[in-house]
Amino acid sequence: MNDRAEAVLSAPPADPTLAATAAADEAKNPLLVALGERVRNLRARRGLTRKAVAQAAEVSERHLANLEYGIGNASILVLQQVSTALQCSLAELVGDVTTSSPEWLLIRELLERRSEAELRRARIALGELLGTPGGDAARHRRIALIGLRGAGKSTLGQMLADDLDVPFIELSREIEKMAGCSLREIHDLYGTNAYRRYERRALEETVQIYSEVVIATPGGIVSDPATFNELLTHCTTVWLQAAPEEHMGRVAAQGDTRPMAASKEAMDDLRRILAGRAAFYSKADVSVDTGGKDLGQAFQALRTAVRAVMSRSE
Repeated sequence: MNDRAEAVLSAPPADPTLAATAAADEAKNPLLVALGERVRNLRARRGLTRKAVAQAAEVSERHLANLEYGIGNASILVLQQVSTALQCSLAELVGDVTTSSPEWLLIRELLERRSEAELRRARIALGELLGTPGGDAARHRRIALIGLRGAGKSTLGQMLADDLDVPFIELSREIEKMAGCSLREIHDLYGTNAYRRYERRALEETVQIYSEVVIATPGGIVSDPATFNELLTHCTTVWLQAAPEEHMGRVAAQGDTRPMAASKEAMDDLRRILAGRAAFYSKADVSVDTGGKDLGQAFQALRTAVRAVMSRSE
């Protein structure tokens, strides 16, 4: 027996579980892997649990999990159901909305490989060309606070409004007034699409009524591009940042233990939501990190940042 054969025969047996996992990873279709990642990112951006999307799409949670992990052989009908549950087009889900016309293709070619700063300038210029200007005369006097729940939008927003001597509006309360029921009831009775419509209407009315105001927005307002564009157009936006642990701790300190009770993986869910929305939150005019600060320190940081923006616009 030669040395090579002896080495093979004397080697310890391979772990069948590891071998099966490695084989499964190698067998994954790159298209399904990319599709699964888009589904996960869309779900995180909208702050939806896998269970909620599965129920809305009328598919099993296991089926959706397989789809997200790139091992689900999804049919076109299931993809259509999932895209409806995520409030996006099927084209966005499969990843190529920009092949629908020659103009789309030409525009895509112009925008490909551009930096974020260049894309932002292009978005504002396109808005002005199409009649949705990058800002109205009162934009710098409307301050909108964005960020995850627990960022301090309500508390700091009221303090900022008092300091500026302008009205303070919590957009969530305006949505409830408009719908005649609580946010939870809107979602349970009418669904997420209806909630997004109420959110858009509440923002539009607030912008029309107030030329000077501080607005605390719901954490998921960045999930709807049309509503977020409206916010960026008519308000100076401030992203209140904090670590996921601080977000969760602040919510619990307010006496709301639902985030922890609802899921054993609550922190992981929160991190995914933040990761999915961070790129959108970063489009704000100003970012203020409230992490590690007490209320007074956080307010002074916010006040300084906002007044600096307002002074530049005068």
